[in-house]
Amino acid sequence: MTNSSTHQSDLLQERFGLKLAARLSDGSDALPGDIAQRLRHARMQAVAQRKRARVRTVELLAQSGHTALVGGTGRPGPWQRMGMVLPVLALLIGLIAIDRLLDDKAARDLARLDAALLVDDLPPAAYADPGFQQFLRLQGAAAR
Repeated sequence: MTNSSTHQSDLLQERFGLKLAARLSDGSDALPGDIAQRLRHARMQAVAQRKRARVRTVELLAQSGHTALVGGTGRPGPWQRMGMVLPVLALLIGLIAIDRLLDDKAARDLARLDAALLVDDLPPAAYADPGFQQFLRLQGAAAR
């Protein structure tokens, strides 16, 4: 949830609370005095409870640091540890698999090249001869 949508949600809750309080207060004038007194006392207790709950939440957040934001208790449990280790393990397995696949591809490419050199009519030493390189260039230019 973004910051603006959280702020908008808080404003809507505040507006709803004010409307509800106004609606409840409308009928309180017609109530007998003892009932109005009990309602006022209950309202004061509810407000005090809410303030205590907010203070307690802030204290818990301050005591536990960042772990309270993710629901932790400061020391990770077995599921949390597994949740931390599994992505790293999956990454390592993936990297090893990629390395093996690339090695296999390079080996196949080299094997194809070796096979082409061995079945060719020219001896492998001809490919290292500088004159042969010049001959290939001239043949390529004449073919164009």
